[in-house]
Amino acid sequence: MELAPAGRTGSTAHLALPSGSAPTRTRGPLWALTGGWLATRTLIVLMILGILKISNTDVSTDVSVIYHGWYEVLRTGTFPLDDVTWQYPPGAALVILAPGLLPWSYLTSFFVLCGVLDALAMFLLVRAGTRKGRSFLGGWMWVAGVPLLGPTVYCRYDILVTAIAIAGLLAVARRPGFGGLLLGLGGLLKIWPLLALIGTPRGRRTRRSWTAAAATAAALGFLLTAGMNGAFEFLKFQTERGIEIESLGALPLHFARLTGNWHGTVTMNYGSVEMLGPWVPVVSKVMVALTVTGFGWLLLWRLRAGRWQASTTYDAALTALLVFTVTSRVISPQYLVWLIGLTAVCLTVRGTSQRPVAVLILIATVLTTLEFPVLFGQVHKSQFWGVLVLSARNLLLLAATLVSCRRLWRSTRRPDADPTVVLPAVEPVAGYPVRPGIAYEQALLDDLGQPAGRATT
Repeated sequence: MELAPAGRTGSTAHLALPSGSAPTRTRGPLWALTGGWLATRTLIVLMILGILKISNTDVSTDVSVIYHGWYEVLRTGTFPLDDVTWQYPPGAALVILAPGLLPWSYLTSFFVLCGVLDALAMFLLVRAGTRKGRSFLGGWMWVAGVPLLGPTVYCRYDILVTAIAIAGLLAVARRPGFGGLLLGLGGLLKIWPLLALIGTPRGRRTRRSWTAAAATAAALGFLLTAGMNGAFEFLKFQTERGIEIESLGALPLHFARLTGNWHGTVTMNYGSVEMLGPWVPVVSKVMVALTVTGFGWLLLWRLRAGRWQASTTYDAALTALLVFTVTSRVISPQYLVWLIGLTAVCLTVRGTSQRPVAVLILIATVLTTLEFPVLFGQVHKSQFWGVLVLSARNLLLLAATLVSCRRLWRSTRRPDADPTVVLPAVEPVAGYPVRPGIAYEQALLDDLGQPAGRATT
């Protein structure tokens, strides 16, 4: 028996809605989301202005000092070749130069750009939530998750990249070429948005989105390389990096230092506070091996996935980003906005497999702000409370990664084949043959003793 597809049954009376009922159902959540976004972003502005303080650390110096210094170098037509803190792909130059196009000071202009891209991401998530089968939970995740990072979230350019990644990931399902273009642009800004392509459905969508991403990254990279000096000099510094003190790989070193069994140094190195000394090369190799293993698992998942649902592309993007983040030698606080952004995209689909992961990420975000900037001094010195909070944050991220992988695998597992039902053989029943009408007429003729060929109608 064949079942009629949803929405194509004989009667459509149940689809009729009273005039104005759909807008009424939507209007309430939209007002609540808008009000929530305005309220939480007001808190962020108060924190970056220093009116509301959660610590004595001024996190805006990265913009006013470091970014502004890069801006002065980049505007001369060259990348900051002598500054080892420049650890970004060449597309990052576009972000650093962008505030100079606005009429305010560099710091104010940067904050304005963050607010505009933040609002754009919010708009796209809410619009996605209005479609059939979708949810406003993605918008709520963005409303609640971003301010949990405190003032740091507007004092790094990661929120700008995340907004572009959100736009690209939401677009790739309907317009794979345009979505690939945006993710390719994001990849040239900070690499990780390219991971969002791991879950595109096989076939035409994958070909179009991957081709568009590669073409965009290659074309823009070529233009930046041809127009400015030293576009890819940052790659030379990667092999000399240590273990950043907030990464998962740093935890054994923190505990060894806490107990007096590690005597390396903790210093600013290549743009982040890193641990250098004994065991660091071994830990670095282990983290690289875990990264390779994680991406090997993702490749296996893609080859073995038996079905794609509406949420699969989004769920796979979040899983890949978690693998990339947790196995990295660096986990800076602003990385959490990446995870919040892709989690929000997942939650726009009601059938997403990543809801438990979203809870773990929100808790990890709170602990991240507690770790930096509130307890960063203790983390820097490997003191008890700092190490405890950092350990809880990193173990939560590890748990989120494992849960995400498991739930992604199960959600795309090929469904079991329908069992074949074998009916018992039916014994033939003595009686009329297959054409009972003719048999009945023949029986009447036989009773009358007339030959079959002389029957009358």
